[in-house]
Amino acid sequence: MPLFGSEPKSKYRIFKIAKRKSMPDGLWTKCPECGEIIYNKKLEENLKVCPGCNYHFTLGAQERIDMFLDKGSFQEYAADMESRDPLKFSGPKTYKDKLKDDQSQTNMKSAAIAGKGSLGGHNIISCVTDSRFIMGSMGSVVGEKITFATEKATELKLPLVIISGSGGGARMYEGMLSLMQMAKTSAALARHNREGLAYISILTNPTMAGVMASFASLGDIIIAEPKALIGFTGPRVIEQTIRQKLPEGFQRSEFLLEHGLIDMIVRRGELRERLTKILEYFD
Repeated sequence: MPLFGSEPKSKYRIFKIAKRKSMPDGLWTKCPECGEIIYNKKLEENLKVCPGCNYHFTLGAQERIDMFLDKGSFQEYAADMESRDPLKFSGPKTYKDKLKDDQSQTNMKSAAIAGKGSLGGHNIISCVTDSRFIMGSMGSVVGEKITFATEKATELKLPLVIISGSGGGARMYEGMLSLMQMAKTSAALARHNREGLAYISILTNPTMAGVMASFASLGDIIIAEPKALIGFTGPRVIEQTIRQKLPEGFQRSEFLLEHGLIDMIVRRGELRERLTKILEYFD
């Protein structure tokens, strides 16, 4: 009897294994909170909130404006304003290069968008910071846009709504010009307050450092998204400094609501309706 394989190959059935087609990129997203794999279309329909654990994914500034303002109502202020490089900052990457990279990736000129719009038929002035642009840190342009928006709200006798997503605080690349924005924005908000006008501050993940220590914490009503990290210094730095373990959930929205720093926690899908009701009280 001939050995296997010694007879003509035609006597044997040859199977061709089809190569599995690769899955196109960009169809699915893994939730960093619960690990669920979410179909991107479903995630977008749910306003980028995980349907399993309610984790709120990061949104860009333009996405937030499109989501909570009346369609077609937004008129942007100072859209072409860009940061300069007063310190000629250099390092592994120069400040100019960082700006160019983030401008390319976000399609924004700076880390903030400000303008006039309407919400549920109520005219407002709004400003949104974007954590994707150098961590949403407050340089001279971000501070100027927030100040300009606040002064416009005062001039037009309109409520002001600022959505903060700034994990970087004051922008170190601009030195003192960045730090002075804390005082400038706060002073503009004080004048707005003296006119008896409403300011609603919305805190998202993360809102930290110089931003939280200035305009973000000065709202007449302070709203936060669920589980947002909010504070001045990060929890790891605090633990290393005081050499103590911090309480569970420290600096998260739920902890801060319990301790009175914020007024309410509102899910992203309910924010527009809740803001509309709040604005009715100020009419």
